[in-house]
Amino acid sequence: MQLDLSERERTILAVLIDHYVRTAEPVGSRVIATKYDLGVSPATVRNTLSDLEEKGLIEQPHTSAGRIPTETGYRLYVDKLLKSERLSASEREKIKRALSIDYSAIEDILEQTSRVLARLTSQLGVTITPKFDQAVLNKVDLVQLTDTRVMVIVAVRSGIVRTILIEVDSNIEVERLRQTADVLNEKLSGLSLGEIRRTIAERLRAEERGDPQVLKLFMEQHDHLLSESSGDELHTEGTMNILSQKEFQNPEKLREFLTLLEERHSLIDLLKIKTFANDITVTIGAEANIEGMKGCSAVTRSYQAGQIRGTVGVIGPTRMEYAKLMSLVDYTAKVLSEILSR
Repeated sequence: MQLDLSERERTILAVLIDHYVRTAEPVGSRVIATKYDLGVSPATVRNTLSDLEEKGLIEQPHTSAGRIPTETGYRLYVDKLLKSERLSASEREKIKRALSIDYSAIEDILEQTSRVLARLTSQLGVTITPKFDQAVLNKVDLVQLTDTRVMVIVAVRSGIVRTILIEVDSNIEVERLRQTADVLNEKLSGLSLGEIRRTIAERLRAEERGDPQVLKLFMEQHDHLLSESSGDELHTEGTMNILSQKEFQNPEKLREFLTLLEERHSLIDLLKIKTFANDITVTIGAEANIEGMKGCSAVTRSYQAGQIRGTVGVIGPTRMEYAKLMSLVDYTAKVLSEILSR
């Protein structure tokens, strides 16, 4: 954002936003002049606030009230004025310990990550399952559960394991099932899931080993068996945190946000599109181009599982402690990447 601000304007804008984030109350010139040692008079503060208002960085919600930041003001604050905040050793240890859990599927640790972020930030914790198209298949296992049900265990090189149940017409001998798994591993191991989906029919069509019924199911249902996600890609925790925020005491605003959480698709698209490489991304209000995100911000970062990426972050009102949340999300994403890439 290119706005020519004096040093005094930058200082007073930062003080106003810091105070508003802590109190949720509009900030007047007298509060800034008396509570903060800026070395200027209340009249100077008042004139500076008027200048900041003219530049669209703050606004007066009511005529007699103090000022609050606009979304433009928050953007300039995050981009130009924010001081980075390091996590303490105990905070880092708490995150590591909370994420070092035994998990049999990536959904387990992503749900836990959302839970940890919600608890530490008092916002809505969100995670998105990685896009599996580029994941490389490591191994397929087939386990007979009943006469007509077989569990398919798909493991990719990032260490992520997913399980799917398939129905078969009749009982398959254990040895026959093992041979089928051997065929699948011989033909498909080492290929990306996207490549497998595109070429699986060609690779298995003439195969005479293994159980033809299971091989046929793989050819016909490859989109389901090797899909990019199982169920919802988005994991959220901390809805009660949102309900307790002052901004959501407005029933209409709350309804819009809850509708966004229920529909999910727009939110998933936003979090995927707005998150780049290993950078922390802050999306403020109208920048999201989503009705339910007006007055809200998202702090996100990508995490890595082998060769594939997902998204982790928090969502809450624009009145949030950006420096603290950016540090928490950044460190959580790094720890999650380490765990998933081992």
